Amino acid sequence: MQGPLLLPASCAKCPPNASCVNNTHCTCDHGYTSGSGQELFTFPLETCNDINECTPPYSVYCGFNAVCHNVEGSFYCQCVPGYRLHSGNEQFSNSNENTCQDTTSSKTTQGRKELQKIVDKFESLLTNQTLWRREGRQEISSTATTILRDVESNVLETALKAPEQKVLKIQNDSVAIETQVITDNCSEERKTFNLNVQMNSMDFRCNDVIQGDTQGPSAIAFISYSSLGNIINATFFEETDKKDQVYLNSQVVSAAIGPKRNMSLSKSVTLTFQHVKMNPSTKKVFCVYWKSTGQGSQWSRDGCFLIHVNKSHTMCNCSHLSSFAVLMALTSQEEDPVLTVITYVGLSVSLLCLLLAALTFLLCKAIQNTSTSLHLQLSLCLFLAHLLFLVGIDRTEPKVLCSIIAGALHYLYLAAFTWMLLEGVHLFLTARNLTVVNYSSINRLMKWIMFPVGYGVPAVTVAISAASWPHLYGTADRCWLHLDQGFMWSFLGPVCAIFSANLVLFILVFWILKRKLSSLSSEVSTIQNTRMLAFKATAQLFILGCTWCLGLLQVGPAAQVMAYLFTIINSLQGFFIFLVYCLLSQQVQKQYQKWFREIVKSKSESETYTLSSKMGSDSKPSEGDVFPGQVKRKY
Repeated sequence: MQGPLLLPASCAKCPPNASCVNNTHCTCDHGYTSGSGQELFTFPLETCNDINECTPPYSVYCGFNAVCHNVEGSFYCQCVPGYRLHSGNEQFSNSNENTCQDTTSSKTTQGRKELQKIVDKFESLLTNQTLWRREGRQEISSTATTILRDVESNVLETALKAPEQKVLKIQNDSVAIETQVITDNCSEERKTFNLNVQMNSMDFRCNDVIQGDTQGPSAIAFISYSSLGNIINATFFEETDKKDQVYLNSQVVSAAIGPKRNMSLSKSVTLTFQHVKMNPSTKKVFCVYWKSTGQGSQWSRDGCFLIHVNKSHTMCNCSHLSSFAVLMALTSQEEDPVLTVITYVGLSVSLLCLLLAALTFLLCKAIQNTSTSLHLQLSLCLFLAHLLFLVGIDRTEPKVLCSIIAGALHYLYLAAFTWMLLEGVHLFLTARNLTVVNYSSINRLMKWIMFPVGYGVPAVTVAISAASWPHLYGTADRCWLHLDQGFMWSFLGPVCAIFSANLVLFILVFWILKRKLSSLSSEVSTIQNTRMLAFKATAQLFILGCTWCLGLLQVGPAAQVMAYLFTIINSLQGFFIFLVYCLLSQQVQKQYQKWFREIVKSKSESETYTLSSKMGSDSKPSEGDVFPGQVKRKY
């Protein structure tokens, strides 16, 4: 009985407002969307619903001085009163080819010019970086409040001077304004106003604009500021957990009515904001307004409520008029206790192994050469980085200390990878000079460049990053690099470059060794030693480099698995270095055996000396003892 429902739909089974594709699937016609959201479908009970192109997330842009009207399966744009198309048509759909031109009187044109002057005047204030940098936090909030109030007052005053111009729209790079004037009672078709500026919209009841005891026209203004959010940003919002990373994700908009500045409403106003950052990965959304207090102004949630949020827009209801915005918070992730245990245990083992490896490289004279020096510097950088990670990664207060810790970790990990690159360069030069044995020149070259490059290049990288983006060192949860503005690539960029360069170098080394092994037999031992070193360095490259690749893959359904792999491998890097370069080295094994025999021999000699000393002290005569043939005298 259920078989026919599983078969592909035919053209006869497609719902209204849909057409058939290849006689197997149905698709909704242009201007409609399926109830399931699928473009192609076979379910015979599917429906095709009209798309309202005039509302978010579609919000068709009709250009200046025009409004959008939705119809079944389509939409059209129409010029606002006082404007018309040059062609004489009343409706259009392409704003790029149609422009609404002003047909009003010279008085109305003068009103638009005055409105343009207001916009230009306040744009110069909003873009005056010197003004905002010179002021403190309280002064900034007070100045912003004054600007918002002055813009609203001047815009309403200008709109009311030209009441015959029902709708005025004007904008520049920083400010966009729409005003509507009501000269009569609210008719049925004008019961609700919809104002749109810069992809933000407001639905407003006409009865709240009409002020009964006021003679003459009334006006409503809707204003959007594209750059003001950089000034009165999320730092002026204090109604959330300090660990949440709050940011402003909309333009600041203002709504006002006149001539009387009535702030209370009979019914809430609906505001729709377009997100500055699309598809935000956030769990908290706040509809806020700019609240004036005795100690300056700040963002507040009083009277504002969230209605709906999607990837591109947020819709809010507010019971009063003011300046509004949308704040979002990246909530702090809960720590996995298992990962925490693995991290601390693994890093502790790694620290011990790195310390033993460094002591081996320093004290074992049989293996001391340029390659060992490179291993030693790599071990020291990783040891200091892991130690600082254990004791300082969670010290987020004070922020200055956290930023210093993040910068130090950035430097130490970059230095470790730089020394790993130098190991690759040294291996390549060694393999390249096998035909002409010239190890002394290689050693002199490496000794001359390794310390300036190994510690200088990471220092320059961190110095440039810190000078350019000092505020991105340290987050609310960790003393590490911030994810904003792609700042993490100041670390991952050099790491990926070093990983790629080393990979190319090691491929060249193996190619050279393969060619040498097929042509020479007298230097087999030298070649085999170099090949073994190359194998170890390549393994080290993948252990150290692939660890951070796993860190990049901590997204999607496999994020948890990648997090565990990243933590386990990263915390055992020191153990790997000690295993490969010390425990698996025959020379080091012999040195360990020698040291062990010397320790045992020293301990044995010490015990023999202690025993003989004790026996000697036991046989020594004490005062009052009488030996044979000796007469004890009495005094």
